[in-house]
Amino acid sequence: MSDYIVSARKYRPDSFESLIGQDTIARTLSNSIRRGQLAHAYLFCGPRGVGKTTTARIFAKMINCANPGPEMEPCGKCESCVSFQEGRSYCIHELDAASNNSVEDIKALMDQVQVPPQVGKYSVYIIDEVHMLSQSAFNAFLKTLEEPPAHAIFILATTEKHKILPTILSRCQTYDFNRISIPDMVRTLQGIAKKEKVKIDDKSLHVIAAKADGAMRDALTIFDQTVAFCGTDVKYEDVIRNLNVLDSEYSFQLVDAFLAGDYATAFLKFDEVLAKGFNALHFVGSLSEHLRNLVVARTGGLEALLEVPDSLKQRYQEQAARCPQAFLFDALGVTIACETGYKAAVNPRLHIEFALMRLCFLIAKPAYPAAPAPAAPVSAPAAPAPAPAVSRPDTPSVAEKKADAPSGVSAPAPASAAPAEKPRRRAPKTGSALSMSAIMEEKPAPAEEAPQASVEVKLPDDEALVAKWKELAGQYSAKPRLASMLSSGKVEVKEEAGVKVLDFFVTNDSQKQWIEEKMLRELEGKLRDLTACPKVNVQVSVVPMEEVEKVPYMPEEKAKDLMDKDPAVRDFIATMGLDTK
Repeated sequence: MSDYIVSARKYRPDSFESLIGQDTIARTLSNSIRRGQLAHAYLFCGPRGVGKTTTARIFAKMINCANPGPEMEPCGKCESCVSFQEGRSYCIHELDAASNNSVEDIKALMDQVQVPPQVGKYSVYIIDEVHMLSQSAFNAFLKTLEEPPAHAIFILATTEKHKILPTILSRCQTYDFNRISIPDMVRTLQGIAKKEKVKIDDKSLHVIAAKADGAMRDALTIFDQTVAFCGTDVKYEDVIRNLNVLDSEYSFQLVDAFLAGDYATAFLKFDEVLAKGFNALHFVGSLSEHLRNLVVARTGGLEALLEVPDSLKQRYQEQAARCPQAFLFDALGVTIACETGYKAAVNPRLHIEFALMRLCFLIAKPAYPAAPAPAAPVSAPAAPAPAPAVSRPDTPSVAEKKADAPSGVSAPAPASAAPAEKPRRRAPKTGSALSMSAIMEEKPAPAEEAPQASVEVKLPDDEALVAKWKELAGQYSAKPRLASMLSSGKVEVKEEAGVKVLDFFVTNDSQKQWIEEKMLRELEGKLRDLTACPKVNVQVSVVPMEEVEKVPYMPEEKAKDLMDKDPAVRDFIATMGLDTK
């Protein structure tokens, strides 16, 4: 059996120059070494597989390297570099905080820190997954982290920065690692494939890079898995089948179906996707991503945001040119709403199929056949040809009169002695069917009505109007505060220009504004219904300050009011010598 090493270990970067996607951090650390400005504690944080531990190892090797390169790279030949490479270094120590997270483990580390390095100038302690330390372990680590020996440097690595105590964060230089971009991962995989003599196209590498979700270690692992499945000649179809990735061809075909209004094809494509075992929600997410790429491809200046192979960029631009911008925005709204409501749907498949139908009808509206013209009744006699419209434009033809006859009733034959009828407007015809829009726009001639004598409206008297107002207030018993405001307030009735005006008073401007904006029209309408008189108006006023009755609020005010109203209470308080304050 051969000594096989996975790509994630075999091609692990061993210098700042070979570090992938972290150029800013590599430059900062190199400059700090070159200038001799080393901190006593560093915190490397970021997502998985982006090079935190790798960078810590390169930094530790570089600190103790006896013969650094011109770009401050470890030489790999001195005793410090060789011993670290062979795993026997006495000045670089790694601790897994996930399995050594107790106070005793940290105390053992503190004892070890006091020992000076045997080779090199510094003892470097790399603590991986530091967020796994217990609360007591963090507290035990604080003092040493703040004032370590001159030869000790700590490098902490974590994927969950938010779990680190603020007191730890304040004692470290913090470096945030970014996700590896898809182009960077594709370039790296191309170089590794060339070294391993694996034939693979860029489209397949983009699928692997997208599946890795920004983690270079995951991309290398997926690459090994793909090579194990496909061999040294990797085909795109084998990659998507092995990784269970939905082919982008489905999205292109679906958008073409949407533009054509062909929901039958959309349904069949969706059924084909389900038959291959793909998750339905993943299908909708893939469609949303495709629509997003079309928006980017259609907008000038956003080419850098289109993370697809060069072979697909031209196809995206061609399809985006055929898609109206409004369609893309509306389609994204449909797919996002479909994703949001998927989990709550009783029938998830129907939920997605309905979304596909909506997408198909965003542009292409269904062509409904025109309604057939009403057939002439069988019993109607043959009519002569209609007179030319030029000679008598206002006289309807006999054929038109027949069409007006109700179904099943014979149209009367024209009589010369018949009185002339008033001509009616006719709806225009389109072919053999009536135009629906013309029918909708047709307005019947106003009927002649006999003049009606004007009816004089009797205004209610003041007392009756106030009584009806009290009755109206009782209708709001479900709203006690409003009912109290209407029933207990001051009311005045006056007559202005033949209209009765009921003016009711409230205690402040806020109440007046609320009534006028929210309730005035409703109150006025109900009062007119109760009085059976349309000439009744309602208006709101505010009680003047001098007329507002002062209500006792404080205990002393309530006691004084009670004594003023009841002399017996005043005498009792005086006899007993009670204090009302």
